Parts: sequence; C-alpha cells; structure tokens
Amino acid sequence: MSDSGLSKAVWTDADFATMGWHDCRVHAVSVVEYEDDTVPATRLLLDLDYIVRWVDPAPRQKHFTFWVAPSTLVFEQAWDITGEIGPLYDCLEISDLNRLDPPDDRPYPRWHLAGHTFDLKFRARGFRQYVRTAPQHVDRQVLTMTERGGLSFAEQAFA
Repeated sequence: MSDSGLSKAVWTDADFATMGWHDCRVHAVSVVEYEDDTVPATRLLLDLDYIVRWVDPAPRQKHFTFWVAPSTLVFEQAWDITGEIGPLYDCLEISDLNRLDPPDDRPYPRWHLAGHTFDLKFRARGFRQYVRTAPQHVDRQVLTMTERGGLSFAEQAFA
C-alpha cells in the first residue's frame, strides 16, 4: 500500500502468524454485548496504535522510526475474560499476544494479551483488526490524540 509495508487494512486471526503487537499502545478497552442471541454474548474491543513497521535508524542516527496506524482490534464471541491492570505509572502497552490451544473440549482458543503493566486472558472465536487510517511515519511508537483522531472503536478500515 505504501512505504509502510501495510498490505491490507483488515486483518483476521488467519493472519496471526504474520502479525505482531509488541509495544503497541492500547488507548481504550471495551466489552460489548451482541444485540441478538449470539453465544458467547460479548465482544472484546481494543483501540490501539498498531505498529505496522519498525524502521532501522538511518546512517548516523541512533533511533528507530515507526509506521503507526490507529486500529480497532475486535475479539469475537469473547468469554472467560480475566486479568489484572497495574500498577500504572504509564499507559497500557502490549508486550505480546499469544494464541493458545483450548484447555478443554470447547472449540475456541485461549488468548493471552500480555502487557508491560497489564495481563488479560480470555477465550474467543477469533479476531478482526481494522486499520482505520493510513499509517503515519513518526519518530515514536505512539500517535498523539490529534494524529489518531481521538479514541474510537470504529470497525471500518480506511479505503
């Protein structure tokens, strides 16, 4: 799509092996119920700054730069959500996202979203991640609220 290396604007759990969330900033988390009789009845949504690509420092430079895009990560049919937050001295930042085999005979995998100051474990059918705007090349791993257009759980990718 651009120098960012982004190849598409909607990703799913089928793309899990090619994605990475290390150091992605989480700005907001929401648990939302479906309006119908879907079971399990909840969805877990995260508003995050997705780091599309880390750029090696230019010659004679010391620091990486980053292609970053505001994104909505949605886990469908989420349940058995447990976790901890804190102590908070900074914002929520993802360390890693792991997909684990189900611990029982139920079909959905167990997910482990590990953060530097938080930890979430849950079951979910899968996920979709919507990249809401074109990635921006910045000298930090996070966008400002102005750059990202504020907080959003919009499930719409940019064109």
